[in-house]
Amino acid sequence: MASRPVIGICTALERAQWSVWDQRAALLPTNYLDAVRRAGGMALLLAPDSALVDAPDEALDLIDGLLLIGGADIDPASYGADLDPATVNPVPERDAFELALARRAIERGIPLLGICRGMQLLNVAFGGTLHQHLPDRYGHHDHLRARGSFDGADHDVRLVPGSRAAQVAGEQLHGTKSHHHQGVDRVGEGLVVTGVATIDGLPEALELPGERFVLGVQWHPEADERSRVIGGLVEAARAYRAVATS
Repeated sequence: MASRPVIGICTALERAQWSVWDQRAALLPTNYLDAVRRAGGMALLLAPDSALVDAPDEALDLIDGLLLIGGADIDPASYGADLDPATVNPVPERDAFELALARRAIERGIPLLGICRGMQLLNVAFGGTLHQHLPDRYGHHDHLRARGSFDGADHDVRLVPGSRAAQVAGEQLHGTKSHHHQGVDRVGEGLVVTGVATIDGLPEALELPGERFVLGVQWHPEADERSRVIGGLVEAARAYRAVATS
């Protein structure tokens, strides 16, 4: 049995090029892996699998924590909305897989962290909805200045004192790296907003009150080697593992 806590990381499904190949691939930026390893965890990649939508325990039995990463826009059909022209290339196969894993992981008490798209998916898992294009709602592009880059989109998030978000960030006013054009609209039932962007009040941290580690952050801690957020997930997974194997 592995001594490190095992963090399951859900991969993206995208078309990719490498060597002589150009085809659909299960992808994961290595900075997520690096962050998990720096915090003392072992990463296990979880690619979308239709069989696991109905039986997520087969995968969840293998892990001590679940990490939902950024990527493609979520299909608005999953939260009862029509497709906005600004919503880009949703992947319903990925959405269904991650929603199933997230909901069951929370039922089992497995620590969960959602990053950017992952926070949005957490909100949808609890019945919440999304703004499909933030510039239409807030009138600016300050959450995503340049596609594929964090240049110019840094901003502060004010975190609720004593919240899990503030605990793992280590401060109440947290500088973030931002890259998203969608965001939380109606908050999912049972979740609470514990962080908002200082530039416009957009929810940027969501969590489930209580002892379970269920947290979503709209920013990208994996892009900041100084961030303690992913380390918070790894520590929660370590505690979960100790109880589960005792």
